[in-house]
Amino acid sequence: MKKTVLHNKNIVLGVCGGIAAYKSVEVLRRLVKLGARVRVIMTRSATRFVSPMTFEVLSENQVCVDLFESTDDAAIRHIAWAEAAHGVIIAPATANMVAKLAHGIADDSLSTFMLAVTCPVMICPSMNSNMFEHPANRRNIQQLETDGCTILAPGEGSLACGTTGPGRLPEPAEIVDRLASYLTPDDLAGCNILVTAGPTREAIDPVRFISNPSSGKMGYAIARAAEYRGARVTLVTGPVSLEPPLNVEVVPVVTVDDMADAVFAHLERSHVVVKVAAVSDYRPVKTETHKIKKGEGGMQLALERTTDILKTVGQLKKHQIVVGFAAETRDMEIHARKKLEEKHLDIIAANLIGPSDSGFASDTNRMTLFFADGRKEVLDLMDKDMVAHLILDRVAELVKKKAASDD
Repeated sequence: MKKTVLHNKNIVLGVCGGIAAYKSVEVLRRLVKLGARVRVIMTRSATRFVSPMTFEVLSENQVCVDLFESTDDAAIRHIAWAEAAHGVIIAPATANMVAKLAHGIADDSLSTFMLAVTCPVMICPSMNSNMFEHPANRRNIQQLETDGCTILAPGEGSLACGTTGPGRLPEPAEIVDRLASYLTPDDLAGCNILVTAGPTREAIDPVRFISNPSSGKMGYAIARAAEYRGARVTLVTGPVSLEPPLNVEVVPVVTVDDMADAVFAHLERSHVVVKVAAVSDYRPVKTETHKIKKGEGGMQLALERTTDILKTVGQLKKHQIVVGFAAETRDMEIHARKKLEEKHLDIIAANLIGPSDSGFASDTNRMTLFFADGRKEVLDLMDKDMVAHLILDRVAELVKKKAASDD
């Protein structure tokens, strides 16, 4: 199972009666896949759209619909669930439920449960556009925000009622992503973090280029984790097939020169630079205008060095904390420590390329961290999202230490 910030968290999913209730099934599935322990509370009207049995099978827990069900713990279940919960999602939240919560009304299982909740709450309104825009509903949403709830704004588009406008329940992936963000401590709040990810491409001719197998997964995981932790993130990314993290400034690039320009343009305002991208070390001396046709014999390709972005960042850094990456096939520690020193890095994360469960394209990584002060930290094989958070743990320690020394 993928170990993430939601792993072993107790999450309560509230489901109200609206056509978007079918999306709640996918929200539940994603939460369970990420290791969360999920309990579901449904309103009576929600059961008209999705059967409680569906949620029970997926969550492997009994669903609560009525506080007065014929079970021994039904009457106090809402208190126990509220005390154990690390986070609550209501998706979809109807206008009726929004109004109840805003005014402290407790006349069904979900609204009664919510009065006992003390953990973070994320409410996902979903309704007709006119209902959503109604002044009373707007006031109720504002009241919930004042009370400390997080409101995930609905999307815009064609609704089941035939109208077009705001009111669509956000996609399940966004709902779960935002919950993970809200449950992550903001220990990097106020930091500007610059992350590079993916490969670069250097053209040989219009149809061929020099590149590498980098998928961008590690860099994207770091960008996403940094955003979760409250940082303002700029992601400079080579060509990859990944959805960019939410609330992250994305700068797409292709060549090494493109990436260098983007990095140096953002360097001065960055507090932390995490250079994950697998940059081409060489490029063709000449790029042909037309496709090179196949000949009878061999072919020689003249190459020249590209800009060493990481080394230049290390030379230019003033207040920045700089983290580099090293993918090696042998003598990993020797090469990593040499790179750490020559490029004036604070941390370098190194791994051996070869094993199928680590490195390019895999969802997991087996990293070793080397620090400028000589320390070494060997990490177990873990999901790249968890590797990202562990690296940022070490970055946060350096940020805190630097702030203390500047005082």
